[in-house]
Amino acid sequence: MTTQTEGAGDSTTKSLDPRRAVPIAAILAAMALVVIDAGGANLSLPSIAASLHIDPSTAILVVTVYQLAVVMALLPSAALGERFGLRRVFAAGVITFTAAALIAASSASLPQLLLARFIQGLGASAILALGVALLRATVSDRLLAAAIGWNAMTVALAAAAGPAIAAIILSHFSWNWLFVFELPLSTLVLLASPALPLVAPASQRTDFLSIALNFAAFGLLIFGINVAVPHPLAAGCMLLASLLAFATLIAREANRSRPLLPLDLLRGASFRNSILASVLCFVGQTAGLIALPFYLQVGLGLSPSMVGLYLTVWPLSIAATAFVAGRLSRWASSSVLCVSGASLLALGMFAVAAWPLRNPIVLVPFLVASGIGFGLFQVANNRNMFLAAPLTRSGAAGGMQGTARLLGQAGGAALVAQLFTAFPLGAAPHLAMGVAATFALAASAVSMFRAITP
Repeated sequence: MTTQTEGAGDSTTKSLDPRRAVPIAAILAAMALVVIDAGGANLSLPSIAASLHIDPSTAILVVTVYQLAVVMALLPSAALGERFGLRRVFAAGVITFTAAALIAASSASLPQLLLARFIQGLGASAILALGVALLRATVSDRLLAAAIGWNAMTVALAAAAGPAIAAIILSHFSWNWLFVFELPLSTLVLLASPALPLVAPASQRTDFLSIALNFAAFGLLIFGINVAVPHPLAAGCMLLASLLAFATLIAREANRSRPLLPLDLLRGASFRNSILASVLCFVGQTAGLIALPFYLQVGLGLSPSMVGLYLTVWPLSIAATAFVAGRLSRWASSSVLCVSGASLLALGMFAVAAWPLRNPIVLVPFLVASGIGFGLFQVANNRNMFLAAPLTRSGAAGGMQGTARLLGQAGGAALVAQLFTAFPLGAAPHLAMGVAATFALAASAVSMFRAITP
């Protein structure tokens, strides 16, 4: 099944073809696989620490190296997808992710597990960078918002289900089996990959020096953010080196028609503002989701299982809203939905921060509001982001979308870490929720500016 690059968005008949269900299901299943894997890895850290006889702080490296690999490889994966074909690189990402899962499952030492998780992160980067681009090539532009809604719903449901699935597995098996249980789904995705649309690759050479500069710039940035609290001097040096790598990369790519760092897309105000709004909104949501468990456990004395139950309200609300948001986009502008969604997210988090701590059940409507707001924002903002890019640059747009998300998540985590270092534990979660809401409000303001800017 072939989808031509030119004019793909003009046809609505292809969206009615039942055969489109197979590639759409394969793409969404791959997205779910990556999200479930991340949730399971987070929950398994205590088991990994005990099994490998390492302290918990060292076990966190299992998550850190994975995140590093993903953020370092997102834009190169997007560029390779445009160069060699979206379907081919996406399938290569699934194969890499699956092979690394086998290595992780057989790991008996921390170095082997860290290597496996780094390789898995490289595979995940191709899935995350090219998934929505392949969805865009599968459906018409008229149904793009709906497809993005399906993707957001899948990711939210996988985020809610991941810890629960991991808890069931860990209650009966060792942590190694978390990676074994990923194999059936990844195998199904690979079997369905020939049905993915063919998008004509671009004739461009692979610039390995630019890829190396990209790895250095994003790797040093994320690692510097992660060590900012315990090692501020080293973090400062890393961030400076990251800035120099970015400057060199920009200078090298400035005059290219299809740069690795998509400067051509970032020159467009609509795309640029969508990226900025996405970073700000993910900073806010991530900071809120990290602070919330401390808020509930320390402030209200809830057990971890009860905290987990309350936390599922947020992603489930995102999932429910994402399904509806695609339909809303047919009659409401993306700017209106972005402003409304980010404002509702901010209102929900402000309400959680300001509400007196007595009965946690009264927080549920605020958590629902936060999830609804983020779901509205995410679908509308991502739709605007992709429609602001030519179809032939969908891979680059997907890479920037994933990069914005990960930068926001890293920034939100670092922000909470700084607040928890500077303020007492009793006050820090309140402050973190308030600051998180401020970032969501800033995302709303950027979206409003996009609406009034020609």
